Amino acid sequence: MLEAPILAAPQTKGHVSVARLAQHWYVACRSSELRGRPLARTLLGIPMALFRADDGQASAVLDRCPHRNVPLSLGRVVAPGRLECPYHGWQFDGAGRCTVVPGLCAGDGAVERRAPAFATRERDGFVWVYPTPDEKPASEPAPLPHVTAPGYTTVVREVAMDCTLHAAVENALDVPHTAFLHRGLFRGTGERNEITAIVRQIRHGVEAEYVGEPRPPGLAGRLLSPSGGIVKHWDRFVLPSIAQVEYRLGPENHLLVTSLCTPVSDFATRMFAVVSFRLRIPGVLVRPLLTPIAMRIFRQDAAVLKLQSETIRRFGGEQFMSTEIDVLGPSIWRLLKQAEAGAVPVSEQPEVVREVRLSV
Repeated sequence: MLEAPILAAPQTKGHVSVARLAQHWYVACRSSELRGRPLARTLLGIPMALFRADDGQASAVLDRCPHRNVPLSLGRVVAPGRLECPYHGWQFDGAGRCTVVPGLCAGDGAVERRAPAFATRERDGFVWVYPTPDEKPASEPAPLPHVTAPGYTTVVREVAMDCTLHAAVENALDVPHTAFLHRGLFRGTGERNEITAIVRQIRHGVEAEYVGEPRPPGLAGRLLSPSGGIVKHWDRFVLPSIAQVEYRLGPENHLLVTSLCTPVSDFATRMFAVVSFRLRIPGVLVRPLLTPIAMRIFRQDAAVLKLQSETIRRFGGEQFMSTEIDVLGPSIWRLLKQAEAGAVPVSEQPEVVREVRLSV
């Protein structure tokens, strides 16, 4: 009996959309997480130990004691704000300097003892880290609009995604998939409408404005605007890893979803979703309804991105086929690679790049 021939799998380019941007700011954790014990975080494959130093400032050092290579995150914070190694008790300040070596006689130890430290900033309820050790950054983290603005309600949720940074950001700003992956929750339940996307280059990023879009059908759309209407809709990417989706409907209804995507490793991304909204309906009434819908959407995205990553690994690389309705994905990839090469584009005034017609 003849055996069936083995069909060779289609060849890929062996390429994966991985960009490593070390000279930029990323969110490591929420400020409320950094209390008491040190916190272990990984950023761009770099293990870090976060803690509050003696001045209360959020600090980050390499998660490895220079003495015998034990993780510092397994230690404790001792007065007046020093990170103590759990093995031999060496203590480090917020700048990574070793200030105490128990049992060491005075005058010994001419060799400087320190752990590499990373610049940190704390704002808008987040701890940002600059993942190049012992370097003074030339920039500051991007501010988050409307988080504390009067009349706005803000919800913050964290989602772990098994995918590249590029895949996470593209997914957050991809309109066509919402009618299928999120059918019933966001789009996919009514007639499709032709709209125009105006793509602009903006400062350190790219933006798409969708013109003539009716309020998206589905639970989320009906909750945000029960009476319907034409919305103003923008999707934005800002280097290195911020994705924003903004909806306005009339003078009162405003929704801004800011996804702060932190690359843990090449195929792992930690996303902090910041949802700020102002509606005619009081936020205290909307929040308990909107939050579970948003989390279901985020979990659906995380599940499909994990499948995407597994398929890419199975085939040994990517083989993407894009069309013009993949409005921002290719532009995001170009910006990431330009920034990785040290050429961060700056556009002081928004500049129209192209217009795209699509059906949503």
